[in-house]
Amino acid sequence: MTPTDRLFSKTHEWVKFDGDKAAVGISDHAQESLGDITFVELPPVGKKVVKGKACCVIESVKAASDIYAPVSGEIAEVNREAVAKPELINQDPYEKGWIFKIKDVSKSDMVDLMDAGAYDAFVDSEA
Repeated sequence: MTPTDRLFSKTHEWVKFDGDKAAVGISDHAQESLGDITFVELPPVGKKVVKGKACCVIESVKAASDIYAPVSGEIAEVNREAVAKPELINQDPYEKGWIFKIKDVSKSDMVDLMDAGAYDAFVDSEA
């Protein structure tokens, strides 16, 4: 079930706002499509990211895949546990499998992000 407490991009990243930071990860649909995740290359803390631009890489048994910033801002924190245990992204993509957190997010970046219902309809339309 797609959580309703976050927003989603068309490139299958999610963003969940918590105070002045936004946690970012990939959707259950994305992790399922990738297969078993074997490696995560995190962006450096302090890096400025731009909405829609690649900012890190996830590798799986099937392929390497860019992760795109769903919003612009600065990398405030990264999930080092996901580097040590990349399978966390497969097992729990919405909680323990978050990838990085962004600060200084512009609210205007959220305009074209989808809520859970719209994201589910988008995924269904891609099938």
